[in-house]
Parts: sequence; structure tokens; C-alpha cells
Amino acid sequence: MAQNKTALVLSAHSADFVWRAGGAIALHQKKGYDVTIVCLSYGERGESAKLWKQEGCTLEHVKTERRKEAEAAAKALNAHDIQFFDLGDYPLEIDREAKFRLVDVIRKVQPAFMMSHSHYDPYNTDHSYATRILMECRMIAQAWGHNPGQKVLGAPQLYLFEPHQTEQMGWKPDVFLDITEVWDNKRAAIECMAGQEHLWDYYTNLAQNRGNHFRRNSGGQAGGRNARYAEGFQSVYPRTVDEL
Repeated sequence: MAQNKTALVLSAHSADFVWRAGGAIALHQKKGYDVTIVCLSYGERGESAKLWKQEGCTLEHVKTERRKEAEAAAKALNAHDIQFFDLGDYPLEIDREAKFRLVDVIRKVQPAFMMSHSHYDPYNTDHSYATRILMECRMIAQAWGHNPGQKVLGAPQLYLFEPHQTEQMGWKPDVFLDITEVWDNKRAAIECMAGQEHLWDYYTNLAQNRGNHFRRNSGGQAGGRNARYAEGFQSVYPRTVDEL
């Protein structure tokens, strides 16, 4: 039996994959992919204000709660695997050892495509830093001289998912993905993130707006698909095609 296709999603913090790529994860799992999520941190310092407002809260408690939320969200999306590197946040810092750890994951997964944050984020430098590291690790995973004998990586596309304040990030989508059939999964995953309830409606509205853009770009009133919810992505590398 042929192995399933695979994908890798790199999330700077433990909730990022939910807001920005939850639909893509659930949809590709439904299509038979094995999607692996790597969370570089829990977002315990900078993205857990609701938890920190609880009396007597500690760093370890926040990490534990954030991990529970992320695991529940991954389950709601039917993700194949979720891994936590626990590298800390605000700032996120990744040393050579952690890079090689990520390279090992990439080579093991052999993803057909990867996903991460926008190239630029002046509000949260952890995000853009994570993508820079992923691009570096993609390069290392392609190097025949790195851990000779391991299967080297091919050339998976890297899709940058939508940042929170799009206009400020220089992010321009060139792909819209219809996630209507798995929207209930994404909404369930969103509601797992109790520590950031203030974002639930924002990302619901965003998915509806991108559904409108999918309809427009798939043909609009001349016969476009009636997508109710979508996610937008920006591809990094050229596509190789035989026809347009």
C-alpha cells in the first residue's frame, strides 16, 4: 500500500496553526494526507494574557494549559501528529541544535508542502523568525552532506499563512483554499483556544471574507464555486508545471 502524502506546519506559538492553517490541516487530513504540526513554543510569555491574569499563575501552569489547548485543537482537526519544541517565546530563539532537530523532523516527514508565517511581522517578530528558520532548515534538509545516509528533502512548496494585520506585513495571497467542508473542524479547534477567546470571531470573519475572495477568483457570478469559508496563502517558491 502506498504511503500517504504528508505536510508540515510550523507554528511559532501553540495557537498559531489553529487560526491561520486549521482549515488546511483538516482538509488535507480528510484528503488522506498525514499532517505534522511543530510548535516551537507554547506562547507562554507573550500570548497567554488571560491565563496570567489568574491569581497565583506560574510559567509551568501556563505551558501546561497551552499544551492541552493545542493538543485538543490538533485532535479537532484530526492532525496526524503535533510536536512541541518548548523553545520559549518573546523572544523565540533557536540554536544550532534546535535547527538540526527541526531538520530531522523535516527529513522524517518528507512533506509535499510546508506552511509557516509571513516573511515580515513588526508586531510579533517570533512569527517571521520562525519562517526564516524554516527556510534555513529546508535548505539544510536538502544538503547531501548533512547527515549522509539520511533521505534528503526534495523541494516542497512553502506556503505563508495569513498574518493578523495583513496590510502591515507585506503579505499578498496567491492561493485561496476552500475549507467549507471542514469549517466545523476549524471552528471546534478555534474554541479549544480558551486563552485567546478574543480571537474566535475575528478568525471566523476572516474565513468568511476569504470565502468571498475564493468565489470571486474562481469565477464569481459567471460560475464560481460557492465557497463559504476559505484560507489565504502566499507561496514562496516557483511552481513547476507542464501546462497552465
